[in-house]
Amino acid sequence: MTGTIRPRVAIQSGDFDTAAEIARLTSGRHDIGAVVTFSGLCRDEAGTLQALEIEHYPEMAAREITRIAGEALGRWPLTGLTVIHRFGMIRPGENIVLVVAASAHRRAAFDAAAFLMDYLKNAAPFWKKEHLASGAQSNWVEAKSTDAAALKRWNEVK
Repeated sequence: MTGTIRPRVAIQSGDFDTAAEIARLTSGRHDIGAVVTFSGLCRDEAGTLQALEIEHYPEMAAREITRIAGEALGRWPLTGLTVIHRFGMIRPGENIVLVVAASAHRRAAFDAAAFLMDYLKNAAPFWKKEHLASGAQSNWVEAKSTDAAALKRWNEVK
């Protein structure tokens, strides 16, 4: 990790407030020229999804997300970074994940946020199960090849 910048990493069951997280990162700061946020929400999958259940091993997930956040801090000149990922039963329309990347200039913040989301979507140690509105058997969500390809590009751009 660069300098004294430490990422805020939280893995929690409860919801988060995007505006409050941005304010926490930027309040009283004059070195930030760009803030890029990504907020991922639970989709209803055309009305078929009752809830998405997200499971994890707490220590493993925290360690891995902190590690990848540190990698982002090493790759881009960020002035702040927040990563929040929820677990448990999440209903359609509810928040799942938040990335807030701050930097002096926009490109670093955009790239860092995209890098972190590609990692979180494809390689973070979370397991997702779909609970269907029909009551049919729940299914584990399989990784998509497009997500793997998105993550792979960051290994080529170091």
